[in-house]
Amino acid sequence: MKKVLITGGAGFVGANLAIYFKRDNPSWDITSLDNLHRRGSELNLTQLAKSGIKFVHGDIRIVDDLENAGEFDLFVECSAEPSVLAGYDGSPSYLYQSNLVGTLNCLEMCRKRQADIIFLSTSRIYPMQVIDALQFIEEKTRFKLASDQKMPGVSEYGFSEKLPLAGIRSHYGTTKLCSELVIQEYMAAYGIQGVINRCGVITGPWQMGKVDQGFVVLWLARHMWNGNLSYIGYGGKGKQVRDILHIEDLYNLLRMQIDQLDEISGSVYNVGGGPELSISLYELTQICRDLTGHKIPIDSVFETRQADIPYYISDCRKIRKITGWKPRKGIKEITHHIHTWLKRNEALLKLILS
Repeated sequence: MKKVLITGGAGFVGANLAIYFKRDNPSWDITSLDNLHRRGSELNLTQLAKSGIKFVHGDIRIVDDLENAGEFDLFVECSAEPSVLAGYDGSPSYLYQSNLVGTLNCLEMCRKRQADIIFLSTSRIYPMQVIDALQFIEEKTRFKLASDQKMPGVSEYGFSEKLPLAGIRSHYGTTKLCSELVIQEYMAAYGIQGVINRCGVITGPWQMGKVDQGFVVLWLARHMWNGNLSYIGYGGKGKQVRDILHIEDLYNLLRMQIDQLDEISGSVYNVGGGPELSISLYELTQICRDLTGHKIPIDSVFETRQADIPYYISDCRKIRKITGWKPRKGIKEITHHIHTWLKRNEALLKLILS
């Protein structure tokens, strides 16, 4: 029997992973720890309780809270301030305390228990300057990466782990990259086993989407309830591109990695939907209009936000070669799943997401 501690365990990613782990492994002892900082995360407590998952109200910045979560032999680190815009309109202190100091506290718990760790990092560890220096073609509905790029780690498959790391990447990206480095030092120094996943855009039901994080859910919710939306930056046309990944596809990968941890420990992987699951905001708008039957006005803001990038697609060939993992859910299934969830839970969600 495994004892699993999931931090950020009432958030979108952490709660879903906990529920999937318990669904497939009823004998596992799973604890979710969360400070409920993000609005809407409290709604996941009912789902956790129904699945037989212990919830601990705690904060990874506080060592005693982690100690009170109990024993574990597998640590899944999902806690973070996930906004790439965090810290630009004021002090970034909370971001650094949560995402960097919190990681150190978590690693100390793992060291004491010799527990394995799965760390969810982010594609935003790659510098904005590196991506902005690439050549893009503006097509009718999206930006497209021009062929014959000279930058290492760039191909028609997207961006690989070989993309250069020198440059500015945002406060958020910096905290996650620093955490990666500290984790690797702990693994080497103390014999801890673990793996680091640099995730692209993860989405699905029970994500409380905001403008700067969780855009697929936000876009669908605003269309459903006639909210306000804007195409921000890059000409205000909505041609920015990201690849998306359903949360259950991420879970399927984590199960494979846990089973192969002896072989892959210490590795870093780009994890996302890849080119097949890439989408622009403009293209997402058309999908939302078809699903909801609503055509809402979308403002156009020419000025690009600080810390934004025009394009990111994950090149997942490294992890695919090792595990055979590939996302199962396409864009149509992902958006339909989210739309159905919004309709079924309108009374709970409308005030948060509209």
